[in-house]
Amino acid sequence: MKKHFNILKLSLSLLLILLALSSYSQDKKEYTTRNKKAIKHYEEAIKLYDERKNFESIEELNKALAEDDRFIEAYFMLAANYTDKRDVEKAIDNYLKGIAIDQYFFPTAFFTVAKLQLGTGKYADAKDNFQKYLKVNKKALPHQKELALKGIDKAEFAIYQMQHPVDFKPQNLGDSVNSENDEVLPALTADELTLIITVKHRKDAKTIDQSSGYEEDFYISHKINGVWTKAIPIGPPLNTHGNEGAQSISPDGHSIYFVGCNRDDGYGSCDIYTAEYVGEHWTIPVNMGPKVNSQYWETQPSIAADGRTLYFVSNRPGGKGGQDIWETVKDDNGEWGYPVNLGDSINTPRDEMSPFIHPDNHTMYFASDGHIGMGGVDLFYTKKIDKDTWSKPVNLGYPINTYADEINLIVNAKGDYAYFSSDKYGGKGKFDLYGFELYKEARPMMVNYMKGIVYDAETNKKLEAKFEVIDLTTGTIEVQSKSDPVNGSFLVCLPSGKSYALNVSKDGYLFYSENIFITGNYSNTEPYLKDVALKPVKVGEAVVLNNIFFETDQYELKDESKVELNKLLSLLKNNPKMKIEVGGHTDNVGGDKHNQLLSQNRAKAVYDYLIKNGIDKLRLSYKGYASTKPVATNDTEAGRSKNRRTEFSVVSN
Repeated sequence: MKKHFNILKLSLSLLLILLALSSYSQDKKEYTTRNKKAIKHYEEAIKLYDERKNFESIEELNKALAEDDRFIEAYFMLAANYTDKRDVEKAIDNYLKGIAIDQYFFPTAFFTVAKLQLGTGKYADAKDNFQKYLKVNKKALPHQKELALKGIDKAEFAIYQMQHPVDFKPQNLGDSVNSENDEVLPALTADELTLIITVKHRKDAKTIDQSSGYEEDFYISHKINGVWTKAIPIGPPLNTHGNEGAQSISPDGHSIYFVGCNRDDGYGSCDIYTAEYVGEHWTIPVNMGPKVNSQYWETQPSIAADGRTLYFVSNRPGGKGGQDIWETVKDDNGEWGYPVNLGDSINTPRDEMSPFIHPDNHTMYFASDGHIGMGGVDLFYTKKIDKDTWSKPVNLGYPINTYADEINLIVNAKGDYAYFSSDKYGGKGKFDLYGFELYKEARPMMVNYMKGIVYDAETNKKLEAKFEVIDLTTGTIEVQSKSDPVNGSFLVCLPSGKSYALNVSKDGYLFYSENIFITGNYSNTEPYLKDVALKPVKVGEAVVLNNIFFETDQYELKDESKVELNKLLSLLKNNPKMKIEVGGHTDNVGGDKHNQLLSQNRAKAVYDYLIKNGIDKLRLSYKGYASTKPVATNDTEAGRSKNRRTEFSVVSN
């Protein structure tokens, strides 16, 4: 994990100081002391520093200062040594001692110490020293002034955040989940019953690469009666003797996406892999291929609830900075497309990482050191405005974010509870998993759960079938997935208050169609239940097209109908010998002649659409039945609504 108080990453300013000190010592031989013993110790310290012998260099510098305690260069070299050793407090102290002797000796020292103070939470001091840098350094270049002004903005932002903290009460997930090992990067199924963790542990004797002494594997824990079971290795084929990590699990728990590094089938140093959970076993992981993976670095995948959009991090060319967040979309043939950069609203010239797309499909949480934050890497959230646009990221605030690095966060499907890993709160090991109630302003849209089983209508055999849930208002596929091939089960998450088309299909079967409008709150414990019976393709079988829409008493197809019509087109194209009749039906309100004409025209509208889109008219017929074939009572509005329908029946196959 990166520590952004490391001056070697932060600063051009330290480099400038070291170059300046080197210039004084090698060229001019002019110092702020005339004490020869002090100079001798100092020059020896420089040699030792160049040899990366920090401890010995510090000893020589202390001897130099014992000879002359106003030797500015020695204080700055001490600060550089302590920065390398990540002893930031001593580095700051020595910079300030040198500055106190002569603030004009090297004004860039103000900038350097301000960066260190910003990276350790000393925001008021950092602001003060950035301002002094601008005041003292009259020759600062425009880009240097810009960096100092940004530093002031960060310090003021952090001060404001600390004065207006958000509610944050992290709770350790306990001994069943956490151990003496490092538990990082949690992934959670939508029902909150399965937790998959990346665990860094000591390698066993079978591990081929023993160079680091550690490897990363997946561990799994299940929640039973509200309590997490003991996390255990998930086992092969997901776990290997190499490193696996940064996993994302689909809301239904049937798919996992993760990072594997330095594998024989890899395209770069680290690639993204995927596997499926079939019955009770994971399939062998598969590399996602050269469109998604590259010769560069791909990591930290996050699969959307639609099952066809994957977000991930890469340092490939074409981005906005070092690491960017990218998006790839699966087409109707199951092929992943070339990744697209998420653009300027999210990515910056610095690093963005750890994306997590919530099951609402509209809220993303991610980490960045490019957007204004508390000093290191902060956590943010953003909302999808439309297909290609995201809102301006919002900092999650203090004390969720601090001067240190906060890099990973996931949020449960309900949207009220978040999980993260950290080494800042004591815990069982260095890194543990924690959870906390997420404050309301940062929560995603409310999500409802729909679950069920797909089965053969005649034999009751459980089926693996493709299902899609489509927002009828926008035509956007909210979910695209498959039911389990062994038990036929499926689980999806859907935002509340929208009208959806549910389409379930399988080769050899007529597709299933239903219009769903979910209101209320269907939870993981009390989901919206919908079992789906698929009818085999047989002459005489009929399917109600529940997502064909007309205005009242009209027969012009509404735009929302295209989702269903295109499903019917696919069925006919996949079964080129099938012939169908399109039937229109009404309730018993109105005159018989009027209803007959209306039902006939509505059936013809579907017939015309199919012909217009390439279906031979010899395979099609249509008929209006008016109110002669009711499927429900006409004495209630609910019954009449069911009778007002368009359907098709198989004439031959």
